[in-house]
Amino acid sequence: MKRIGILGGMSWQSTISYYRYINEETHARLGGKHSADVVVWSGDFDPIAACTDTRDWGELARILVPAAKSVAAQGAEVMVIAANAAHSVADAVEAYGEVPVVNIIDVTAHRMMESGVETAALLGTAAVMEEPFYRERMAQNGIDCLVPSDETRTEIDRIIFEELVFGVIDDGSHRTLVDAIDVLADKGAEGTILGCTELSLILDEDDGVVPGFDTTRIHAIAAVDAALD
Repeated sequence: MKRIGILGGMSWQSTISYYRYINEETHARLGGKHSADVVVWSGDFDPIAACTDTRDWGELARILVPAAKSVAAQGAEVMVIAANAAHSVADAVEAYGEVPVVNIIDVTAHRMMESGVETAALLGTAAVMEEPFYRERMAQNGIDCLVPSDETRTEIDRIIFEELVFGVIDDGSHRTLVDAIDVLADKGAEGTILGCTELSLILDEDDGVVPGFDTTRIHAIAAVDAALD
């Protein structure tokens, strides 16, 4: 098995999920007492969150590229960036970090296409829902994305940054997210992209009237695929 490098801490809540999913999938594939060969870089989330908030992708790359190099120096042969918004700089991390990056957008789109979904509701941070990098790459993979209204995007972003990154799970916030899914389903969404790695802390894939796609779990399983390839 190739060594998997995780660029984590974005936030640490979801990095825990990555570590668990990767090891669960490795054990399911290999049996016995096998677990994954993993190196984790866990950064300080505060400056990373600030980059996301201001859409300062250059500064984000200046944080993550050295992190990728440090993980590569520890023998990582395949890498995951454990955050959807940070995939705004995934190509730079791969180019300068010199380790292949399993792209969360590509593998999620592939899973959706396998399921027959071509139009999806996209929930995530404001950056993911509003910046073109995510929707354009999804479109390149054959998935059209629908996003919530301005007011709902603002509330979803608040739920993520003021609740989920601190491990706070609120019933009212869960209702807001499910309502957002249902509204976009009425507009033609055939599935929902849980486009923030914290959203799986509050949403199950069967919440809402259309199937959900948990990017955290999909990404982790794809990392194991790459490591065992």
